[in-house]
Amino acid sequence: MIVVMKPHPTPEMIQTMVERVEKMGLKAHVIEGTERTVIAAVGDERDGGREALESYEEVEKVMPILAPYKIASSETKPEPTVIRVRDLVMGGGNVGVIAGPCSVESEEQIMESARKVKAAGATGLRGGAFKPRTSPYAFQGMKEDGLKLLAAARDETGLAVVTEVMTPHHVELVAKYTDVLQIGARNMQNYHLLQAVGEIRKPVLLKRGASATMDEFLLAAEYILDQGNQEVALCERGIRSFEAHTRFTLPLATVPYLRQRTHLPVVIDPSHGTGIASLVPPMCTAAVAAGADGLIIEVHPDPKNAMSDGAQSLTPEAFEKVMLRCRKVADALDYKMS
Repeated sequence: MIVVMKPHPTPEMIQTMVERVEKMGLKAHVIEGTERTVIAAVGDERDGGREALESYEEVEKVMPILAPYKIASSETKPEPTVIRVRDLVMGGGNVGVIAGPCSVESEEQIMESARKVKAAGATGLRGGAFKPRTSPYAFQGMKEDGLKLLAAARDETGLAVVTEVMTPHHVELVAKYTDVLQIGARNMQNYHLLQAVGEIRKPVLLKRGASATMDEFLLAAEYILDQGNQEVALCERGIRSFEAHTRFTLPLATVPYLRQRTHLPVVIDPSHGTGIASLVPPMCTAAVAAGADGLIIEVHPDPKNAMSDGAQSLTPEAFEKVMLRCRKVADALDYKMS
């Protein structure tokens, strides 16, 4: 249930209400909006709990949360969550653009990528240091050396670094070098990993599993939120279907659907969603038109010789054109691209 406090509660009032909620055996999550402060009381609710909480003078009302995902639901927080990391902003009418290669391959490659996507207008740099690959013989990434190169690229360009973490015991290491922790599609339901990134106070980009339903996707986000990390962005990266003309099927209806169900920012990955570089630009503009809060795009200075996902990677020149097209759409809809 949601405990809606009366306007302008003092910190003491909020803390007292948190203690009351916890005495009922529920977990309290304080969510402060621009107009209201609410406390999400999550757990096995006792009979009479709602009436007991409504009786306090500082409480305006208590409402049940109908969605299975309690903290992620827009019932809990009608205002959109806005994630700000350096110059990267996602949510609340802001379209954050994250770009870079699939994998960090060398200092020259990642530095060139960072400079060029920055020049084109991106504010986030993507690049895999730890790479989950279908084959055990494929390139697995440069690991900590790759993280160091990403941090060096950030130091030079100011771009926020977004990279994947694959296991709970790597969370602290990856968090040391990165600005946004990415959970890949294969790990969307790795609940120990979700809880581990929930304990780290850094934003998380959670990718939808290739066969996950919307409820499963949002409940995966709930695992992170439940640990106290309120900065989670949901990333649609395509799902498996019977179609074979693209790598995955990219359902852009995900954007307006999630915007109705959750306050969390929604990011689109057209690179994995199509797997074909020529299809990425139109899907980028379509995603912005649909109301996406961010884009994550693979850009490589030499896609033909990329160590992973070259077929879906844009050249820096193509990425620059994409940014120009997306800005036109964003301007028409009064969105701000960052």
